[in-house]
Amino acid sequence: MKRFVAGSQARGLISRGGGGYMSTAEMMARPGSTQGVMMNKQQSQQYYYWRSRMMSSVAEKSKEVVNGGGVEAIKEEEKKDKKNGDEEKGMVNSYWGLSRPSIKRPDGTDWPWNCFMPWDSYEADLSIDLTKHHVPKKFLDKVAYRTVKLLRIPTDLFFKRRYGCRAMMLETVAAVPGMVGGMLLHLRSLRKFQQSGGWIKALLEEAENERMHLMTMVELVQPKWYERLLVLTVQGVFFNGFFGVYLLSPKLAHRIVGYLEEEAIHSYTEYLKDIDSGAIENVPAPAIAIDYWKLPKDATLKDVIIVIRADEAHHRDVNHFAADIHFQGKELREAPAPLDYH
Repeated sequence: MKRFVAGSQARGLISRGGGGYMSTAEMMARPGSTQGVMMNKQQSQQYYYWRSRMMSSVAEKSKEVVNGGGVEAIKEEEKKDKKNGDEEKGMVNSYWGLSRPSIKRPDGTDWPWNCFMPWDSYEADLSIDLTKHHVPKKFLDKVAYRTVKLLRIPTDLFFKRRYGCRAMMLETVAAVPGMVGGMLLHLRSLRKFQQSGGWIKALLEEAENERMHLMTMVELVQPKWYERLLVLTVQGVFFNGFFGVYLLSPKLAHRIVGYLEEEAIHSYTEYLKDIDSGAIENVPAPAIAIDYWKLPKDATLKDVIIVIRADEAHHRDVNHFAADIHFQGKELREAPAPLDYH
């Protein structure tokens, strides 16, 4: 009977999770103290066993959290350090592993430009005849000539003798025809499985050269917000208009560009007159112009305008030549294109 009562008390104690635990003194004070002492020892051993198990499991989890957090923190720190290092070097991480090789100037300094490479730079041919003019004789020639003269009227009214801003506007328009012509010739070549005679590349070279003119003029002029808005408007209208003209009549389109380049030569000549007279300050040339045209380190604005004007004269000749090919009833691919003819 006494064993039954002691067993019931022990089972009740364990089932209550130790809520009815009695001290050793209380157990000894009860009848059947020998059995009470034995039960107390067993109970204490079970209690300390489960307590040690719980404490060890909690400690292991804490250790894992601490260690895991430390590893993650170290990894995050390494990522941040690598990212900061790459940003300082001007690098962009890529899954594809693409990166530009280190390029140097001839003097050993780093090449600073992403918009063009050293092999795109060149020395302008200043010996070109600036006075050449295609006299309009045929009907389409006269249409092209009158169209360009009409376009000059609002330009003169808006810019007057602010030739820096005028040149910036001119270059945003001048960079469009080469891209439109090259694009349409490219698509034609794909449709008809024909070679282009090099004209796709020649026209895209022209567009790229005109774009570099614009990048240079932006450095010099720093256009205001309303001038930028005007550029957006003019470019949108001119691109779509010229696209339609080139689809209908490539010879008219090229003749228009030839006359536009003649007007550009005139505008840059007037620009140089104002520089020589002191009306426009002959500031140092932008670094991008010095690298692109291989100008001397002490080059000035006047030197930049001279090389740009020479480029425009070359574009004049290329487009009048292209128009002549069409007027002779031939396609551009039948005559070799003047490549690398800036």
